[in-house]
Amino acid sequence: MSSSVKKRLRSVRFHFLTILLGLIMIYPLVWLLMSSFKSNRTMFQNTFSLWPTEWDILKNYQSGWSGVSGIPFGKFILNTLIVDLIGTAGCVVFSVMAAYAFARIQFVGRKFWFTCCIITMLIPSQVMVVPQYIIFKKMGLINTLISLALPWFFGTAFFVFLIMQFIRGLPIELDEAAEIDGCSRIGIFFRIIFPLTSPAIVTSTIFSFYWIWQDFFQPLVFMSKPQLYTVSLALNLFLDPNSLNNYGGLFAMSIISLIPVIAIFLIFQKYLVEGIATTGMKN
Repeated sequence: MSSSVKKRLRSVRFHFLTILLGLIMIYPLVWLLMSSFKSNRTMFQNTFSLWPTEWDILKNYQSGWSGVSGIPFGKFILNTLIVDLIGTAGCVVFSVMAAYAFARIQFVGRKFWFTCCIITMLIPSQVMVVPQYIIFKKMGLINTLISLALPWFFGTAFFVFLIMQFIRGLPIELDEAAEIDGCSRIGIFFRIIFPLTSPAIVTSTIFSFYWIWQDFFQPLVFMSKPQLYTVSLALNLFLDPNSLNNYGGLFAMSIISLIPVIAIFLIFQKYLVEGIATTGMKN
């Protein structure tokens, strides 16, 4: 067998396995979408069947959008957007500032504080919820949207590390040239570092938006008023062990809740790939 034939066979095998793996990964999402078209009565008659035997599209999406206990689902989406936008903005800005300080500014104890920052990645987020709850309780922030955005607002160690590695890949001569021209540290940060690190910043923004959007544990602990629930908590309201479960509304609103995340990923996909691919590379 010639080398060209072997190369073609390897290519065919690679693409076949890739497509197969892609279908396996996307199947749950397709199942969720098609289940949102089924009636509650026939929802689980044939679990593995994608095609509905009884269509109930309008009823599912109308009942889901009307919400629970008189609270429309749009209110839950608005709550989540408020928390997400505030938390993501603060998280990314403070992470960039910390990354710039660790990467470019020489100060006493820099390595020690950077090590402490990285060590926090080993601490499960659930461990921090109890002290956060005690602090927010004393500050009167429980049952407010601020309590959901504040834990994210001041950055995370992962984004600090990601952006710092990107900044280290930028030539130090850019900073030195700016200093010669009379640019201050703040000017260098906003005029040079911030624009050049846009791929890493967009990557951090996408991850932060997704993590805050799907967060379930913190809203569950900090919130007890249904009108302040986020999407992740609101979806759980469609399941009531004491009455009829609205699976059609649950699946329909699950699809609606995925639209912002998928849209942001598709819009900024180029920057996401570039930010991950070039992080840590030296020029």
